[in-house]
Amino acid sequence: MGKNITLQLKDGTRIGAYVAEPAGTPKAGLVVVQEIFGVNAHIRSVADRYAAQGYLAIAPALFDPVQPGVELGYDQEGVTKGQDYVGKLGFERALAGVEAAAQEVRGAGKVATVGYCWGGTVSFLSAIRLGLPAISYYGGRNVQFAGEPAKAPLMFHYGLKDAHISEADREAVRKGNPTAEFHVYDADHGFNCDARGSYDADSAKLAMERSLAFLARHVG
Repeated sequence: MGKNITLQLKDGTRIGAYVAEPAGTPKAGLVVVQEIFGVNAHIRSVADRYAAQGYLAIAPALFDPVQPGVELGYDQEGVTKGQDYVGKLGFERALAGVEAAAQEVRGAGKVATVGYCWGGTVSFLSAIRLGLPAISYYGGRNVQFAGEPAKAPLMFHYGLKDAHISEADREAVRKGNPTAEFHVYDADHGFNCDARGSYDADSAKLAMERSLAFLARHVG
């Protein structure tokens, strides 16, 4: 279903991206924002699943400016390397990658983003800085931007058992975004990822249903 392409950012930097196309005419475009583990098999499968639901899905390889072709495993080595890449990249260059990806799929109509973990915060920022409707799954750094007004609709998914994100941080995000759709599940961090031990099938299914309803309302 998918293919690899190259995107060019506004500063001329080139990055890779995985594109999954729907069988028929796309409903809209969707930027799938990676975890700290790169555009790995799981993120490609997420893009494929959204394409199967009718969206032209693109997952930009946001780490490419600092390390091309990153695909990490869900172990401590992967966490350590991914966190290092996150620190070297910064949010502004990540947003530049999202912006280029959104432009690539804009021919499909309106464009939204969905992001996971670190990508959940990048997705949140895309609503604030780029005006793209955004779905944020367990974005641990969301609280850093809780006070900035979003320019587009938002949906948040959090796990109640997530040791990386405190209740106080969740509530700060909720308070800062009173019109956002906000969901908390009896699950851990990374509950959407079936490649992780924290995967929770019931929570992932419900979150996907809610995400698809959000996309239907806001982009088509």
